[in-house]
Amino acid sequence: MYGLLNNQKIRNNAIQIIFVSMIVAVLLVSFLTAKANLDAQGITSGFGFFERATGWDVSFSLLEFKPSDSYLRVLIVGFLNSLFVGAIALSLATVFGVTVGAMRTSANAMARLAGTMYVETFRNVPLILQLIFWYALLLELPHPKKAAGLLGDNLFVSGRGIYLTGLNVNALSAFLAIMLFLVAAFLVVWIAKGKKFQKSEPENRRRLQWLTIGGAAVFIAVILYVGRIPETEILNIPRLKGLNIKGGIRATPELLACIVAITIYGTGYIAEIMRAGFNAVPKGQVEAGSAVGLRSGQIFWRIRLPLAVRTVMPTLINQYVWLFKATSIGIAVGFADYFFVISTSINQSGQTLELIALLMLGFLSVNYTIAWVLNRVNDAIKLKGTQNRA
Repeated sequence: MYGLLNNQKIRNNAIQIIFVSMIVAVLLVSFLTAKANLDAQGITSGFGFFERATGWDVSFSLLEFKPSDSYLRVLIVGFLNSLFVGAIALSLATVFGVTVGAMRTSANAMARLAGTMYVETFRNVPLILQLIFWYALLLELPHPKKAAGLLGDNLFVSGRGIYLTGLNVNALSAFLAIMLFLVAAFLVVWIAKGKKFQKSEPENRRRLQWLTIGGAAVFIAVILYVGRIPETEILNIPRLKGLNIKGGIRATPELLACIVAITIYGTGYIAEIMRAGFNAVPKGQVEAGSAVGLRSGQIFWRIRLPLAVRTVMPTLINQYVWLFKATSIGIAVGFADYFFVISTSINQSGQTLELIALLMLGFLSVNYTIAWVLNRVNDAIKLKGTQNRA
């Protein structure tokens, strides 16, 4: 017995077995306690409630939804809403973040001052406070009857939201078309810059890019055709009728407030990340670009930006994951995101454990997907060895 205890490998295995056993015991006791409490309150566990009608409506939905629909459908609606807000806000925050980051490292003193003021203002104000501010501001816009038509009456801005001309297709088809467009754009960039395609002839790469664009265009057209609302015109144009605006695509104040707040707040953080990336670009690379006759714009797009992105990609991935989790703030203004519909479903159905598990699973799956995809991008574009050192 003493010989067994004196063996380092056996001791290590014994400690691990004891530790895992303790974790399993704690989880088992927690499960049995929760089950006993649920039974005492007459609450049945499981996912049978998915088929029950919710009895309540949501403020915004990419899918057609009515109060008589099931809990399963409202969970799908909330999940898609979170994806929708996250995709738009993260894309805009990236574009504006790169712009502000470039301003922060600009040789122009006024541009540096404007970039610094932006970052120090919006990065230091809590996100929830910014959300409430923008939501209150949007509600103060004119009443629909007084809303002025812009872009030839194809756009109306009012306190009930923004109405703009769109296609007469259901929201799910429009969402799928947008996602397919983003995937195609990613593939085109990957074919142009990915290491896997660098050994291919330029003509073959261009042919593959055009094939990707053409295939995506065909699939997008098919998706929009299948999703077209029957017996309607192709364009859905908003029109002022009576005291309200009818037709068009409506972006509610709750949706707009979430997008604006997350975009502005995330821009401040991404700008600082990009500033660090721009400052990490070796001066010799920029001087070499100037020596071969590149203009300042060409140096930025061909040297500074690519090298900066390669440097800060791991930090950007972490920031994107954090910003997507920030979509849960929509509950503060009544936006029907995933967190909002989960919370409401818990209050209405009492299925707390199941719904919280679904909430965690939803955010875990999306954030893991974001991290996995961007890590693959990072592996494809990162520089090897000492090429990026000063």
